[in-house]
Amino acid sequence: MFHLDRMGLPMLLRMAFVLTCLVILNPSAASAWGFEGHRVVGSIADKLLKPNAKQQVQKILGEGLDLRKVAPWPDCVKSVARHDDGSFHYEINPEHLEFEVPCTPFNSAEERARMVNYAERNWFTCSDVPCHNTFHFMDVPIQQNRFDRSLHQVGTNDHDLVAATGAAIAVLSDKPILPPFPFALKDKKDALMLLAHLVGDLHQPLHVGSVYLDENGKRVDPGGPETETAGANFIQDQNINLHHEWDDIPTDLGDASTRELMETARATPQTEGPVADWPSIWASESILVARDAFAGLTFQRTEPPPKVQWTVAFDDHPAYLRSMDAIKRKQLAKGGARLAEILNAIWP
Repeated sequence: MFHLDRMGLPMLLRMAFVLTCLVILNPSAASAWGFEGHRVVGSIADKLLKPNAKQQVQKILGEGLDLRKVAPWPDCVKSVARHDDGSFHYEINPEHLEFEVPCTPFNSAEERARMVNYAERNWFTCSDVPCHNTFHFMDVPIQQNRFDRSLHQVGTNDHDLVAATGAAIAVLSDKPILPPFPFALKDKKDALMLLAHLVGDLHQPLHVGSVYLDENGKRVDPGGPETETAGANFIQDQNINLHHEWDDIPTDLGDASTRELMETARATPQTEGPVADWPSIWASESILVARDAFAGLTFQRTEPPPKVQWTVAFDDHPAYLRSMDAIKRKQLAKGGARLAEILNAIWP
């Protein structure tokens, strides 16, 4: 299983590709992708932390950092590249310094060294290289009713989004990471910055649920590797893939919490059960939300194996875009509420 934005390419190259697509579709587009949504989630959580949790977060992150600022950190780590001599370096594209906007809080020598060290420690910890890139997603068929690792579900593994979120929670809770051990988190700062990002990913439905398609574009549960759409990264809507459309957030939200989102976040029900079970519970919810993300869509294959690609058609495109907008707002608010919920539970 792999995604176009999950194949170990430096973040700068991925962002360049997406920005190019956005310019083609809308030269006046006001926002890029990804990091704004993570900042929104972190900003909501910052406002919902109880006093002790807020104090602990500040103590761990250090002066000048909060959840909003650090939530993009794991994507910034993707700019660390491994060279032929085995060394690791943080790469900057001097021709596109604007791609560094979400990563500027980490441009000190100390923070750059942390990113390089984190990437190096989590490069070969699983069969997928670099392993840390795989912490951000799963590809559970949307026909499944819930996430259940005991079922050995297609699209899940021991280093997927739920497992990585659980590892971060364990470190912050002063508990050991349960085996298997594909996660090398140095300290609570690693764990907190990872968690701030991954809870956002857990609420982006196409980071959890995926559609699998046969050669005729019919949904299957699932077939062989040729049916993989990689969370809709292999599905094109004109000049941009469907996954990236879902990564982009409504432009009016900016990159921080809004009154609307805070109201939704505060109305989010508390999660039942032990904290360790919460990532699985939220993943199960997101699988069901992913069904809505694929509702009203039909697909046509454009390329045969091994380079399979599909194009998408909409029963009612304007209605689909309205639904997408509403889902994004709800999921961003829930992500922020639940990030705060975890931290308030760890540090009541």
